[in-house]
Amino acid sequence: MHENKLKEKQVLAGKRIVVTGVASGIGAQTAKVLKAKGAFVIGLDRNDASASVDSFIQVDLTSKASVDNAVASITGNIDGLCNIAGLPPTADRKLVMAVNLVALRYFTESMIARLNDGASIVNVASLAGFGWAQAIETINEATASLDFDNIEKFCIKHKISNERSYFFSKEWLRVWTMQNRWTWRDKGIRMNTVSPGPVDTPILKDFIETLGERAEEDMKVMDRPGNPRDIAPIIAFLCSDESAWIRGSDIAADGGMSSHIQQNMHGF
Repeated sequence: MHENKLKEKQVLAGKRIVVTGVASGIGAQTAKVLKAKGAFVIGLDRNDASASVDSFIQVDLTSKASVDNAVASITGNIDGLCNIAGLPPTADRKLVMAVNLVALRYFTESMIARLNDGASIVNVASLAGFGWAQAIETINEATASLDFDNIEKFCIKHKISNERSYFFSKEWLRVWTMQNRWTWRDKGIRMNTVSPGPVDTPILKDFIETLGERAEEDMKVMDRPGNPRDIAPIIAFLCSDESAWIRGSDIAADGGMSSHIQQNMHGF
């Protein structure tokens, strides 16, 4: 019933939307919801997902040349960009920072000229980005100087371990999105983040491996881990004209976990 209602309301009819990380998890479900709402979906991933999107482009987000090739392969103007691709904290820090931070920014900035007036950019951050306020100086340095060639040097300088790289990349994404809420306002382009808590995707086991008892306790507080079906409709809403006045905002899609953390922090 719910899925049929989504299909009936074609709020994205005529829109062309790019989705990274489209082969699995939140990216795959987002493509499904976007198509159900009438969008033409261009999917990007390192793994083949050509059967589930209208157009597919293979990309390696650890490679600047591959990102450039992907941008050049995208035809026509674009109404929405969903940056969903990401690596978990069990991956090497250089790869995590390349995919979750450097490539995301580079790809987004490379696409700006291709975005239509009024386009929407949706970045999938994380509950892991909750502590961004304590990392502002390092975040600003990353924005100013970090690129594909100096990731390892940056991580050494700032003592960013494999585990920390994931958290830092999501903290950075929260801040970068807020900082650029009006950067492209002359074209009416808006940008927001969605921050899931633990979600039952192929990389959930990586978070449990990294965080151990903390992840298990978080999921108990939330009643259950999230599901891509909990997250994808929010991303689709942020791509639609119905969300045009939401800019530079973060939507916590975490079963109340961020509110739980704030209540414990502030004692109310």
